[in-house]
Amino acid sequence: MNASALPAAHAATAAPATVPPPSLSTLAGQAGSVPLTRVSLAYIEPRFKLYLRFGEPARTLQLDRWRRCAVFLPNAVLCRIRWQANDYGTIRWQLMVMQAATPLDTVQRIPGVRPGARLLLHAEGENAVRAVLERIDGIEAQGIAAIDVSPAYWRTLANRLAARSPLPEYTAERHAAWLAGRTFP
Repeated sequence: MNASALPAAHAATAAPATVPPPSLSTLAGQAGSVPLTRVSLAYIEPRFKLYLRFGEPARTLQLDRWRRCAVFLPNAVLCRIRWQANDYGTIRWQLMVMQAATPLDTVQRIPGVRPGARLLLHAEGENAVRAVLERIDGIEAQGIAAIDVSPAYWRTLANRLAARSPLPEYTAERHAAWLAGRTFP
């Protein structure tokens, strides 16, 4: 009998091992170089929160007690919120809606987002962030997933915030038009 056959036979009779999570290349459906976007998240109880408002990461890695890393496939849309406080209260509110990119796309360098992403919306300050959160809540109240919203809407919202103009609503008709336009090449 061959000595190398013994371990294989023994392994087949052994108790089943826990199955590790799929590799990132398997998640992307590709072998080798996988263009994934990594987004840093953190939570330190009364001082700092860096979290996702929406987005579907392909995988989330727990780095330690306070930090996580969410991994996104190309073209995934996500919203990350940053909140900071000191002894006297809130000192920073920031909301970013971004889209993960492929290696051929131009991206913006964003702290905590590697290698970068297409920034669709950036809101800074409590009033601006609350206004955008109200729009996101309104979209979800219509039964539309925020990750499926047209990138053009997020850009329009960003421009209206910058111009201090009234913010547009995202309607079911606008969403249907976006979905219909996406089906054509």
